[in-house]
Amino acid sequence: MKKIISLLLISSTMLSFGQNKDQKAATLLNEVSTKTKAYKSVKADFSYKMINTKAGINEEKTGTLLLSGDRYKMTASGQTVICDGKTIWTYIKESNEVQINTLENKDDALTPSKLLTSYNTNYKSRIVKSDDPTVEAIELIPNTTKNFTKAILGIDKVKKQIKSFTLYDKGGNTFIYKIKTFVTDTPVTPGDFTFDEKKFPNVEVIDMR
Repeated sequence: MKKIISLLLISSTMLSFGQNKDQKAATLLNEVSTKTKAYKSVKADFSYKMINTKAGINEEKTGTLLLSGDRYKMTASGQTVICDGKTIWTYIKESNEVQINTLENKDDALTPSKLLTSYNTNYKSRIVKSDDPTVEAIELIPNTTKNFTKAILGIDKVKKQIKSFTLYDKGGNTFIYKIKTFVTDTPVTPGDFTFDEKKFPNVEVIDMR
């Protein structure tokens, strides 16, 4: 689960471009970002696949994500990560424990709330060939050293929404995320983004703040 979460957080910076950019790609990324920022909330179901041909790995899992501004709730692989914008709760179902941390306000603590909206000058972007005529594919290559070598975003040409993204890391792993459903402006409450211990009898609380 930690791998899934960390890679999703890395993807928060994927809509970024540097001086060496394809203007068409930059324009499309701007359109997607502007549209996404206008949503009051986003609820998405996604699939996650890890492939490493040399190691014989081909695993697929599913998850859900609810976000609103800086707040989010993400569930996958038996774990749930909840953030109210200041505090992060990581609940592990198998051991019935929750870890509590403070959200660090720095670049390496990116959150899903920045997904599709974070801009910086650390990536080169360009349009690449897509096998799906309804999808525009954009390749992003980091200008500085990262733990991944490149990423490919699949953007719905009509809806201007991310449909998929693929990350290639230095260890020969390929991580493929596909958005199954993408619902915007669903009603949310503050309680959606906090961990309620009363709902988890005998939960072990590990406060790491």
